[in-house]
Amino acid sequence: MSTFHFFMTAVLAVNLLILLLVAWNVLGWPRPSQGKEQTRSHCSVLIPARNESAHIADCLDHVLVQENTICEILVYDDHSSDDTGSIVEAYRKRDARIRLIQPLPLPPGWCGKTFACATLAEQAKGEWLLFIDADARMRAGSVDRMVHEAVARNATFLSCWPGLVLVGFWEKTLLPMLNFVVLTLFPAPLSLKRRDASLGLAHGACILARRREYRRIGGHEAVRDEIFEDTSLARIWRARGEHAVCLDGQDIVGVRMYESFTAVWRGFRKNFFPAFRHRVNFWLFMLLHLTCFLLPFALWIGSAIAGDRPSVLIMLAALCVLAMRAALAWRFRYPFFSVWLHPLAETILLGLGLVSWWSCSTGQGVEWKGRIYRTRGKAERVRP
Repeated sequence: MSTFHFFMTAVLAVNLLILLLVAWNVLGWPRPSQGKEQTRSHCSVLIPARNESAHIADCLDHVLVQENTICEILVYDDHSSDDTGSIVEAYRKRDARIRLIQPLPLPPGWCGKTFACATLAEQAKGEWLLFIDADARMRAGSVDRMVHEAVARNATFLSCWPGLVLVGFWEKTLLPMLNFVVLTLFPAPLSLKRRDASLGLAHGACILARRREYRRIGGHEAVRDEIFEDTSLARIWRARGEHAVCLDGQDIVGVRMYESFTAVWRGFRKNFFPAFRHRVNFWLFMLLHLTCFLLPFALWIGSAIAGDRPSVLIMLAALCVLAMRAALAWRFRYPFFSVWLHPLAETILLGLGLVSWWSCSTGQGVEWKGRIYRTRGKAERVRP
């Protein structure tokens, strides 16, 4: 057996195993139940908002159609330079549950979102705290369903992985990679059976936490310098003995995360390298995506250009990746043309990873909403 044949056999074996994991996730990751009995618990909806004038009104409209579970809606205007604050004030006059929280100076060592969430939690009165992003769109009755599901599972932390609202070409091409990255590595059904801290997962657009445990654990202060704060918080929650779960929440909440190629690039760039606690894990991730998820396509295309027929191993390895993408497109309702554009999306993903690593490693940091983070490994350089 040649070295190349042995190598491609190994790549195919890895891809087959990952395909099985994806199939398990697609078929076994549950959604919150319908929760027909209305809960009597009170929930505070907490929304950090920085320059969100384009989204905050629609966000509040979707929150206001919820059931009576919501006792208050607090919005933290994080030093916005647009009309975010005035829009919230207009809504406050319509519904007494809405309050606009004025910003405080960002303390050293904090990221903007974590400080906003911590400040909101300090002023919240509900038994449950629901943190949502300004671009989140809650489905009717979803807050009640989330609280009901948390109580039924005896969980004090519940995150619903949102459905992605995809409009433009680049959104449809690149954003499905978010779920591909997560669900080719993370065993979602297993995380519901085992309480290991390493199996903690959350999406920052929609996190429900019981206030008592949130305060005991330290809440967002425990992840104050984390850009990738959501999953870090879920893992700390589990490490400190509490039950934290993450469910498929595409019929609970939808988000349109980014609306252009530039926005996708900047958004993923800020999270990519900081998501890894150890450099070796980052490089292993990059190696996996290069060798298993991109190389088979490059070899297939190279063979076609050379006028040769690609080997069966190359084709099978590539088809495994396409099968993963097709299964995820079916489960999460992505356009199927994104499956065939996987080589393009994968190439951009790897480029993003390198740029994010370079920015953080050289001290340039990553910029998000006018603030620069990770200039020397932490959130030192920030502007109001």
